[in-house]
Amino acid sequence: MTNRSDWGWTLALAAFGTFLTALDIVVVSTALPTLRTELHASLADLEWTINGYNLVFAALMLTGAALGDRFGRKRVYIAGVTLFTVASAAAALSSSALALIVTRLVQGAGAALVLPLTVTLVADIVPAARRAMAIGVLGGVTGLGVATGPVLGGAIVEGASWQWIFWINVPVGVAVAVLSALRLRESRGPRPQLDVPGLALAGAAMFALVWAPVRAPSAGWGSAGVLGALAAGVLLAAAFVAWELRAAHPMVPIDVFRRRAFSAANTVGFLQQISLIGSLFMITQLFQVGMGYSPLDAGVRILVWMATPVLIAPPAGILAGRFGNRPVLLVGLVLQAAGLAWLAAEAGSSYGHLVVPLVVAGIGISLCFPVVANAITDAVPFAQVGIASGANKATVELGSVFGVAILAAVFAHSGGYASPSDFVDGFRPAIYTAAAIAALALFAAAAVPAPHLGRSTSLAPATIS
Repeated sequence: MTNRSDWGWTLALAAFGTFLTALDIVVVSTALPTLRTELHASLADLEWTINGYNLVFAALMLTGAALGDRFGRKRVYIAGVTLFTVASAAAALSSSALALIVTRLVQGAGAALVLPLTVTLVADIVPAARRAMAIGVLGGVTGLGVATGPVLGGAIVEGASWQWIFWINVPVGVAVAVLSALRLRESRGPRPQLDVPGLALAGAAMFALVWAPVRAPSAGWGSAGVLGALAAGVLLAAAFVAWELRAAHPMVPIDVFRRRAFSAANTVGFLQQISLIGSLFMITQLFQVGMGYSPLDAGVRILVWMATPVLIAPPAGILAGRFGNRPVLLVGLVLQAAGLAWLAAEAGSSYGHLVVPLVVAGIGISLCFPVVANAITDAVPFAQVGIASGANKATVELGSVFGVAILAAVFAHSGGYASPSDFVDGFRPAIYTAAAIAALALFAAAAVPAPHLGRSTSLAPATIS
């Protein structure tokens, strides 16, 4: 039995882990022009400061979930927070674009141990009747991290230096690691032994699939390296599936992908994240390069878009628990697509013309954040929540990488950094592309099963040690 204090502490510590990993997806965004100047970074370097983190994050997400199930979620969570904290300190000490990119890769490895376990730790201890609400809170915290990132990054770059973007992670990371050791309880999933070949194949497949879009903007989508990476990723993914079908203790039970709710929710998460992170990459630069705002001013102005998850995500989780996941996802994606298309049409106008489109898109994004996670946990037996969450987080991070790569390629084809008008020329088709991708996700959302009014409380909890 657990009391409210136990799951309150677990939710708080999982929320801080979620916040740290979400923050570092976007905190660099408002510092991109500064990094381009101070570290003499190219467009490819700027993409790598974001995508290097996302690449390792996505490639190792399933590994993080599997290690938690096998060796203890509390233990692996603390290890991930510690690695993330150390890498943050190393990033702050970077003196070149290459050094910064390398430390971002290590940060991504730490985040991959942290994020997939946040939902699992919460789902393990929070009563079933309150689980949708708790997952909604995590969605809100994700939104808070994403919303705070541009503002915090801009304030730090303008008031101190870009290095402090990473130094701020250190005291928070240390506090989370220490409190997690004291307050979290240990739990494991139903995994008698680690599926090492499965881990290796999954990690290699994800790395290849992520490497291709990361490399594409500089090498070209038709280059041998990019096409070879995509082909290798597909072949390795097929090999992973073949191995999992005959493995005695599979890392990912393949039958979960046969569940329509699981596959549809993952597809929504993937496409929505392409649209979201790709848009963020472009919008933070629009305010600075295209409109002439300082980093802090840009961060404050983007808050009308990125702060909406703080207000909308928690009630979105409650609405999904009451009315089902599908209607909330459909409404969210319609608003996200419409808001972004409206924003693209208004590009080049004053900031006042951009506020309402940003708010509309932000509300749509906020409705989807927690509901995708809720749909994933609803779609599988309780014992498989950990690995299902890891698979979902890996898919979403893969979408982050494709988002930056696709929108950067569209931008580079139509515009550039030569002048504000040149930037807007590239920005407009890039954001129209983001809107189209969000609209495409509507087809996947329509495939989510009809409204499901809550998970059965009879499902057995994970093993507690």
